[in-house]
Amino acid sequence: MARKKWQLSDELPGKSLGWHKTDSQTRRRKAALSSRKGNALSTARALQALANVTQDRETIRKAHADAQYFYRLHNKKKKR
Repeated sequence: MARKKWQLSDELPGKSLGWHKTDSQTRRRKAALSSRKGNALSTARALQALANVTQDRETIRKAHADAQYFYRLHNKKKKR
């Protein structure tokens, strides 16, 4: 299977995050996390990939902020 350059995961290739910039922060994060089966690191990577490929400034800002949230969540769980 050929991967796109920015696609980081073979687990769920091309799977939609269910993430929309017009949704509230809570709804965006809940939808993104549930689309990646509760894996915070996979969710963070997918959102960072979205932020890297989009041209829309609002999407970049929100996707990056959500990715940072999931990276922090992953690191917090890892330290336990």
